[in-house]
Amino acid sequence: MEAYKVKAYGATNSIFNGLKEMEIERYAPKPDELHIEVLYCGVCHSDLHQAKNDWMNTIYPCVPGHEVVGRVKEVGSTVTKYKVGDLVGVGCMVDSCGSCEPCTHGEENYCEGPVSWTATYNGYMKPQNKDFNTFGGYSTDIVVKESFVLRIPEALNIEAAAPILCAGVTTFAPLKHWNVGPGTSVGVVGIGGLGHMAVQLARALGATVTAITQDEKKREAAEQLGAHEVLISSDSKAMEAHESQYDFILITIPDAFDINTYVKLAKRNGVLTTVGLLGPYKLPVNNMEVAMHRRSISGSIIGSIAETQEVLDFCAEHNIAPEVQVINMQDINEAFDKMLDNDVRFRYVIDMATLKNAE
Repeated sequence: MEAYKVKAYGATNSIFNGLKEMEIERYAPKPDELHIEVLYCGVCHSDLHQAKNDWMNTIYPCVPGHEVVGRVKEVGSTVTKYKVGDLVGVGCMVDSCGSCEPCTHGEENYCEGPVSWTATYNGYMKPQNKDFNTFGGYSTDIVVKESFVLRIPEALNIEAAAPILCAGVTTFAPLKHWNVGPGTSVGVVGIGGLGHMAVQLARALGATVTAITQDEKKREAAEQLGAHEVLISSDSKAMEAHESQYDFILITIPDAFDINTYVKLAKRNGVLTTVGLLGPYKLPVNNMEVAMHRRSISGSIIGSIAETQEVLDFCAEHNIAPEVQVINMQDINEAFDKMLDNDVRFRYVIDMATLKNAE
């Protein structure tokens, strides 16, 4: 298969050495694939975790990026949905087994094949072959199977569209699965990259939304995003006053935390779903508080291809967009440092032209 070199930014062994410019190989598209010029790529907290090997599964070199917006440069011979020049997106997945029950029911993100789904970067979700790797959107070009490519609606700002491919669908999928809509009371915990999308999406679905944050400084921003109320989680009296008030609580905190802080906020039969954490909770769950009110604790990971297209179209229809700060590719290490310090207002997006045109 014909290979060619493209520019990228990646980690060779650890984020503490910084991401560096490098060259990676891409291949001419197979019959069912698209060659996409990357225009913008969102910076996800997962990029930071993966580059640092926080989950102890990173394959190096690691080229992050799974919020990709680009333009089709070349199509394979059997591609029918897209043509050269189309504006498209690539999210967290680029393949799955296609034959297990979740895959055949349109839930590729829960693929039960031997290696689960194939991540846009870092290879298989269940790595069995450390020689197999995939490289993400921190690069000038990417080649992806047609069935894992999304159409970007014309109504969306292309810079802001990128985070919808991860932050958008990661919050939209559980809101839809647990039937959030008119008459539902929703608490969104953590008003960052994921949470600020969740507030807007839940509001547009018709729910009554409370933004829950430990940072008083985020009150005004949460209200501007559409939150009906803001609850400061460090205020014990306010938390006590809001016990048993929410049908659904979406928790977007990306690092280990104590979920017991939020369990009492759920109503009888209420559901708490964590989307921001891929590791254990800081403390065991107090099942007394869960059982006494038949509360449920659950998790959710990204969303299917169909759900990703749905949330893109939903955002276009309802004029929803993540708040983004566009940066140069060369500023990624500074951006990562600010993410580590929680000094980010919602979402960074990389202008990939700054890599393509770099000397």
